[in-house]
Amino acid sequence: MKKILAAAIGAGALVALGTAVPASAAESPAMLSVLHGVPGLTVDVYVNDELTLDDFTPGSLAGPLELPAGTYAVAITASDATDASSPAIGPVDLPLDAGGNYTAVAHLDEGGEPTATLFTNDTATLAAGEGRLTVRHVAAAPAVDVLAGGSPVITNLANPDEQKLDLPAGTQSVSVAATGTTDPVIGPADVEVAEGANTIAYAWGSLEDDNLDLAVQTVAIAGMHSSPDGVPAGSAGLVATNAPESAASWTAVLGAAVLAAAAGVTILLRRRAGARVEH
Repeated sequence: MKKILAAAIGAGALVALGTAVPASAAESPAMLSVLHGVPGLTVDVYVNDELTLDDFTPGSLAGPLELPAGTYAVAITASDATDASSPAIGPVDLPLDAGGNYTAVAHLDEGGEPTATLFTNDTATLAAGEGRLTVRHVAAAPAVDVLAGGSPVITNLANPDEQKLDLPAGTQSVSVAATGTTDPVIGPADVEVAEGANTIAYAWGSLEDDNLDLAVQTVAIAGMHSSPDGVPAGSAGLVATNAPESAASWTAVLGAAVLAAAAGVTILLRRRAGARVEH
C-alpha cells in the first residue's frame, strides 16, 4: 500500500489500493470512485487498515481506480489520526463485483450524522443521442424534488436513495427543492447530460447549516461512442473524470497533480509517459 497525498480541493484526489486479493486474469476489474460529502471535515481514509487517502477534503472525488473483485473494509478517520482504530465513519465493508462500477460516498444522513453509502453506477447501454441522469440524495435534509427547467422530474427523493432518467443529451437546468415545493434549496445549476454516459448529480451538505451543494460525476458507458469527462458544478467546482486508470498510472501522475494544485490549474490524470490519455 502506498500513501498518496490528496492533490487539490474539488479537483479530485489520488488513491492507491494495493492490498486486494488478486483476481484471475480473465476477470474484469471493478471500478471504484470515492466522494467526500461531509462538510467541514477533512479526513483520512483507510482501506483494509492501510492509509489510502490523506487529508481528503469535502467536495473532493478520488477515482476511478481499477481493483480486483473482492470486499474492502473502509474506515474514515479524523485527518490527524495515526491509525484506523477510532473511525468517524465505519469501518464498512464494500463488496465490489468483477466488472462493476461503484462510487463510495462519505456523507451525512438525514439527521446530520456521518455515514457512508456504496452506490452502483448504472452503465447499461443507452439509445443513440441519449444520456443518463442519476440524482443521489446524500445531504442532511428531508426528501426533495428535482426540477429540470422549473418542472419536477424526480419527486420525493430521500437520503440515501437515487433515481435515474434517460434523457436526450444536452444541458439541463437543474434545481433541488423540498418535496412538493419549487423554491430551490440547491441551484438552479446547469448540468451537462453527456451522450453515452451516466451523469450523476449528488445533493450533499446540510440544510440546517446552510451549506447544501451539488457535485457532478460523469461515468462513461462502454460501447457508446461518447466518452466524456466530468462536469463542474456547485461552489466546490468538483470535476470528476471517470475514465479507467490503473493503479500504477495513478502513482506516476502524483507529481503532476501536486504541481497543478500548487498552480491552481485543472489536474489532468494521465497514464504512464508515452501512453494515450483515455476518456
